[in-house]
Amino acid sequence: MKRKLTVLASALLAAAASVLFFTGPAYAATGLHIVGRNIVEANGSTFVMRGVNHAHTWYTNRTGSFADIKAAGANTVRVVLSGGRWTANTAADVTNVIALCKQNKLICVLENHDTTGYGEDGAAYTLDQAANYWIGLKSVLVGQEDYVVVNIGNEPIGNTDPGQWTAATVAAIKKMRTNGFEHLLMVDAPNWGQDWTYVMRDNGQTILDADSRKNTVLSIHMYAVFNTASSIVNYLNTFESKGWPLVIGEFGWQFASGEVDDATILSEAVKRNLGYLGWSWSGNTDPVLDMTTNFDATQLTTWGQRIVNGPNGLKATAKQATIFGGTPTSPPPGPTDSPTPTPTPSPTTPPPPTGACSATYAVTGQWGGGFQADVKVTAGTSAIKGWTVSWTYGNGQTVSQAWNATVTSSGTAVTARHVSYNGNLAAGGSTQFGFLGSWNGTNSVPTLTCTAS
Repeated sequence: MKRKLTVLASALLAAAASVLFFTGPAYAATGLHIVGRNIVEANGSTFVMRGVNHAHTWYTNRTGSFADIKAAGANTVRVVLSGGRWTANTAADVTNVIALCKQNKLICVLENHDTTGYGEDGAAYTLDQAANYWIGLKSVLVGQEDYVVVNIGNEPIGNTDPGQWTAATVAAIKKMRTNGFEHLLMVDAPNWGQDWTYVMRDNGQTILDADSRKNTVLSIHMYAVFNTASSIVNYLNTFESKGWPLVIGEFGWQFASGEVDDATILSEAVKRNLGYLGWSWSGNTDPVLDMTTNFDATQLTTWGQRIVNGPNGLKATAKQATIFGGTPTSPPPGPTDSPTPTPTPSPTTPPPPTGACSATYAVTGQWGGGFQADVKVTAGTSAIKGWTVSWTYGNGQTVSQAWNATVTSSGTAVTARHVSYNGNLAAGGSTQFGFLGSWNGTNSVPTLTCTAS
């Protein structure tokens, strides 16, 4: 991204003034794939990207960064590659990159940076050329579908004729599939990735329909165009309402007034169960977007601290892919897209009596002043039509937002009730809901009461 910072900055200033679920035919799952709005592993477990970008093509000797990125809490790394606009990354180099990702238990998003700003930057390659680059690497990519996502081209169209993006992207997807690629494909928006003319927003279905494998995720890059909470929320709302799979493939931080609102991006991504990949680990020509100083993981910058240790950052929210031994998770049972890590109930929890229900509470993430918890509700030996879970906090905790349940509080007392799609449970069946909360001093687990109807 930063190799075209100057061009992008001027383009964004000019741009500022203008500022159902998707379901398709069932296909056999090969590695990472799309189900509805979610990225799902081959075993059916939902995977939410939480990671950073690494400028590998300009710093091929910085292979230790993969381990450092993992240690920072990431479950994904987006790796910058080039087919010739910069020093080309060969099949041998890409093989090594994939091995480093796997060694460090990171899902590997490989992106071709050659396409950045096509139509506005005369040095940029076309998406067709990017597809040819991937075809040339096919021998080292086939068989890696569990571990590798192919991001066809980075920010493939600038601000000159962004409408050309739709046809070029459709053609690139079809070319990849015709040449036998089964991987999850990622496609970036035009306008240097920021889609301020809304070409991707308005043509997303055309892109998804072009994929014969129904295995494409759209990617938005959020910088100065997305400098207010409303601009971020409104954009994400459109994709959510249309049921389109989306990740935030790049974003920076609000280092000055008018820059990207990173706090809202992070909180909205967590709220909606969207993947995010911050730019970038180190090596920017403008170091304000470096997360580390000179690739030194012990020297996190302000931006690094925000994305690594912040309340919605990597350490608080990233879940390792199950292909590397992470805990399996399932998509939400209804239209609410929010974080849903699956807690493991204590094996000593007694089964609920006939016609009743039980509930188990687990803190799945905790940071200074905040936490995330999940509650699993299980029916007894008879089916139930609804449930209510209640508890009383003993240490001043409060609930700030919830998903998959209607949660109300009165002082220290909290009540959670089923929503329209998860009240009916078969005998022994279960569902779960989750929430974000605050705490101070102690965050003990409360005793739950479950009432069935």
